[in-house]
Amino acid sequence: MTVQARVEAVYRSESRRILATLIRLLGDFDLAEEALHEAFFVAVERWEQDGVPDNPRAWLVSTGRFKAIDRLRRQARFTPLLQAQADALEAADWSVEDVEDDRLRLIFTCCHPALAADAQAALTLREICDLTTEEIARAFLATPATIAQRIVRAKGKIREAKIPYQVPSLAELPERLDSVLRVIYLVFNEGYSASMGADLTREDLTREAIRLGRLLLELLPEPEVMGLLALMLLHESRRLARTSADGELVLLDEQDRSLWDASLIAEGCALVEKALTTRRFGPYSLQASIAAVHAEAVSADETDWPQIVGLYDVLLGAVPSPVIELNRAVAVAMRDGALAGLQLVDGILARGELVDYHLAHSARGEFCRRLGRVEEARLAFERALALTQQAPEKRFIERRLAELK
Repeated sequence: MTVQARVEAVYRSESRRILATLIRLLGDFDLAEEALHEAFFVAVERWEQDGVPDNPRAWLVSTGRFKAIDRLRRQARFTPLLQAQADALEAADWSVEDVEDDRLRLIFTCCHPALAADAQAALTLREICDLTTEEIARAFLATPATIAQRIVRAKGKIREAKIPYQVPSLAELPERLDSVLRVIYLVFNEGYSASMGADLTREDLTREAIRLGRLLLELLPEPEVMGLLALMLLHESRRLARTSADGELVLLDEQDRSLWDASLIAEGCALVEKALTTRRFGPYSLQASIAAVHAEAVSADETDWPQIVGLYDVLLGAVPSPVIELNRAVAVAMRDGALAGLQLVDGILARGELVDYHLAHSARGEFCRRLGRVEEARLAFERALALTQQAPEKRFIERRLAELK
């Protein structure tokens, strides 16, 4: 492997950890981001000459530190106050041995209640997971410009309000938990079903979300933390079966269930059971319960659809949402037939909800296809195709349209 390739590999696997540590040590998002990129730029040249260090992460953090101090000293000629900041950074303890929870600290900073909810998630996805503004915009059904503005405002708020870079105390944790769980699940969802690009999944993001979920469970063993981790594990257990050997999308009822990861299913189901026995569970635990019913079915035909519809009824009562309604409609169609599902989807769309959500139109197209309503199916699939930015999903819809002809 060339040095350039090695640097790129380290960037992919370590850059978010390095950034989180630099933010903790420097106390500034923008300064840390500049230091990160300068450190990787230097690494290309230095590692070519001196070889790759034994601990690339520590080397990059240390190099980023010096680059940040140099930058502050240069700017101090015009802004004298920066000289004191540079001196303080140079004198600080820069140990990087205990950094495993730096990104967890960063999540709580990004999810601070002083920030707007949409800004919390956007900032975390950008800073912790290195998603582009375009990818975040797809996750939020917003424009990239809107997302960029949210991120800039959130960073400004953190500076102005002097929001601390730390995990809250145990007394503060419960009230801060909901936004953190939401952000972790958004990270997982972007990995489980990438918003755009050539691949259906991004294993780096699902793996990172699960790692963060495990860390959070160690910190706060609450039922909903168990529920979220269970939900992610159960979904992740199916990842290998969700695409064919040539990268094409495979629907749930057509998946080779021998490819499902039995160890992840066992761990996820155990967490679901533990969360439910507390009787203090919430929406994540209910969604995990639905995933567990799927996971425990040895074949698609043996899926307990009445139980899944019942769980969706409870979930909708707890968290009214058109997306949950859409998922329930699919379950109802499996229990009662395509017409029942179609009527529910049409009701959602008639309210003006999910009209720009490709899965709603894809589901409508599928129901119409099963009912033999070819022209309606074609129009629905064409609308879904126009709204889809992910290559495997596009190809799947194109195959459905070809079959209609």
